[in-house]
Amino acid sequence: MKMEAKQPSTLSSFIDQPVVPGDVILDLSSLANQTIKLGGGLRQDCDTVSVMKAGILRYTKPNKYWVESSQKRYVPCAGDSVLGIVVDTKPDNFLVDIKGSMLAFLPVLAFEGGTRRNIPKFEAGTLIYARVVKANTGMNPELSCMDASGKAAEFGPLKEGYMFESSTGLSRILLSSPTCPVLEALGKKLSFEIAIGLNGRNWVNAPSPATTILVSNAIMNSESLSAVQQKIMVEKLLHRVQ
Repeated sequence: MKMEAKQPSTLSSFIDQPVVPGDVILDLSSLANQTIKLGGGLRQDCDTVSVMKAGILRYTKPNKYWVESSQKRYVPCAGDSVLGIVVDTKPDNFLVDIKGSMLAFLPVLAFEGGTRRNIPKFEAGTLIYARVVKANTGMNPELSCMDASGKAAEFGPLKEGYMFESSTGLSRILLSSPTCPVLEALGKKLSFEIAIGLNGRNWVNAPSPATTILVSNAIMNSESLSAVQQKIMVEKLLHRVQ
């Protein structure tokens, strides 16, 4: 049986629908003075946007699109926030594991106010929250601990706390949803810090180990649950602790 790729109609018709590699979801020549941002799983070829991996096409305001899929391996994409582990230090770069096929470079000057006189010192094993700024096929990704305006924002080394891994799909849901049910339910009852990496690494820090474990378990258990089920699950976990 011959399979043909979907051809673009309107981009909105593909949102929240299954897509597969080769599907053409948008003809850029039909856009007038519009700018869109492409996330993981999408690729621009001249005037068309096509799908690179199977999953569900997602959209978040004002103009970002990506393909959501649950997988262990991470494919770097410019603009992604990731949790990396420092594996080595070179004169000009830190080598960082971000769960991709290649180690990423984090320039020693890619920090707010970075100069040769105040280069940060990170030991192997240091956990860092960073932003992917370059991700070209066949080349090592490049990271930065600054946002697009050159500010540190939330990026930098993560001290203490607990890091756990999840599917990339779950991480993207946690980071992309304006009001994620599990995080909203936890935030109403508990105090904690969280950093979510689109590479499937997540970090939680709370005043007590018990809270840290509860938050981590709730997030891991939420992937296959509906919004209502997530809230019920959090209430049960809180009741057990209390």
